[in-house]
Amino acid sequence: METWKESQLKQLTFAKGIDTAYPILLRFAENLGFNFCAVTVAMPQQVTSINTLQINNYPEEWNRQYEQRKFSSIDPITAHCNQSMMPIVWNETLYEKAPHVWQALQEQGLQHGWSQSFHHKESGLCSILSLARKHCPISPLELYEHFGYIFYAASHLSELFARTLPKQSMKPDQPHLSPRELEVLQLSAGGKTAYEISKILSLSERTVNYHVQNVIEKLNVCNKISAVIAAARAGII
Repeated sequence: METWKESQLKQLTFAKGIDTAYPILLRFAENLGFNFCAVTVAMPQQVTSINTLQINNYPEEWNRQYEQRKFSSIDPITAHCNQSMMPIVWNETLYEKAPHVWQALQEQGLQHGWSQSFHHKESGLCSILSLARKHCPISPLELYEHFGYIFYAASHLSELFARTLPKQSMKPDQPHLSPRELEVLQLSAGGKTAYEISKILSLSERTVNYHVQNVIEKLNVCNKISAVIAAARAGII
């Protein structure tokens, strides 16, 4: 008889894009006993002002602090995952050089977590899958039991991201984006939804989606996520 893990991983395998894969992954994480699930895709070798894209259900206040206080530049989890595909469990010792980041994690209910990265050789993408919860430390046995599932999920998500990238670099012939389109694209790269962007820029949600669609067409990609990645690779944002 097929287990729930096998069933949900099969659904993940057949997902055609990140938009459909993430909700499946979130349910999988919840069934494993985790409150939170995050996917981060990064291009460590790309020199751009924005080189990561995040999808998560973390508390809004944590996402705000992470962005405004530039935690990514000192986050030991990110540093580890950019260099290694070994799983890493979050703990206070790991954050000894950034205690304020550890304190913020505790305050936002992200007390216990672990991260798994996958490096996609062809595209150069580094995808990081993180699971977190408010209670119960992660034991070595739990890590051992779930490692295979999470590593597979991270590798599959990395492949989905890679498929959205244009096959050729856009640098020789970069499309022109309007100032408003750039604003919308940059906010999208920061994980903001169309609704959130509409409030920030004092626009209607319909207008935001109009700009997003224009960007997608100009960059010759299939969705918003691939537009952000393509623009970052080309140095547009």
